[in-house]
Amino acid sequence: MIMPATDSGGGHAHFPVAPLAPARLRLDVSYDGTDFAGWATQTDQRTVAGLIDDALSTVFRVPLVTRAAGRTDTGVHATGQVAHVDVPADAIPLAYPRTRRDGDSEFLPLVRRLAKLLTPDVRVRDVVRAPDGFDARFSALRRHYEYRLSTAPYGVDPVDARFVTPWNRALNLDAMREASRELLGLNDFAAFCRPREGATTIRELQRLDWVSDGDLITAHVTADAFCWSMVRSVVGALLAVGEGRLDPAWCAGLLGETTRSSAFAVAPARGLTLVAVDYPSDAELVARNEVTRDVRR
Repeated sequence: MIMPATDSGGGHAHFPVAPLAPARLRLDVSYDGTDFAGWATQTDQRTVAGLIDDALSTVFRVPLVTRAAGRTDTGVHATGQVAHVDVPADAIPLAYPRTRRDGDSEFLPLVRRLAKLLTPDVRVRDVVRAPDGFDARFSALRRHYEYRLSTAPYGVDPVDARFVTPWNRALNLDAMREASRELLGLNDFAAFCRPREGATTIRELQRLDWVSDGDLITAHVTADAFCWSMVRSVVGALLAVGEGRLDPAWCAGLLGETTRSSAFAVAPARGLTLVAVDYPSDAELVARNEVTRDVRR
């Protein structure tokens, strides 16, 4: 954009004006992960980010990339995923239809448009302008997951079959709860994580408990962050304890390991759902980003 200005000779000088900064939008997302190869975009794979990026790029007529609070694995679901996307300022008006309905929030028309562009197994539930300093990943204080399984002799009701893992072996919940307590706190979870070059495996596990409702058993798992495959690995280890194959104190010993353990199987993906992500107040976002980016050792 060029703005004219009068020069000393009475003519017009032209000075460039800096383009407007992109608008960062926060997206609240849910999806059934069964038929996705995880969140992150992959070549020749159907992914959640791939579909959302394509839909947003269609609306705003420019290639866009979303960033999520947690890159869920193949088959893992979400009811509380959070992502952000940076949209060129001059493209923002494309989010609105020619006539907006009275009472619509700013990006409700965009939510409606995305509902038509996306497949039924992924929804963008809300879109808002992100506050200054917001980053879906680095601003997050903690992530909350639930792992659900059924010990019913018939397996899982069909309406829940994509989201609950059938478990036909008896489980000792008291032993699982005892082992869970040993894992709480700030620890190195290398024994529970797939290795990723340059990534730390030190995490603060803030909640790990088990709730039963008849045949339905739910693990509530909360941490400041999770490394690759950590939740399903922790659940798998605790299921081994619940079956009596391993002692509750054995889990605590795993925290001293420096490589991933092969003593237990990772729990199936279908039972795992990302249910919520917590963020600090707007005034604390920048400080939180700095803390998160500081790699723990």
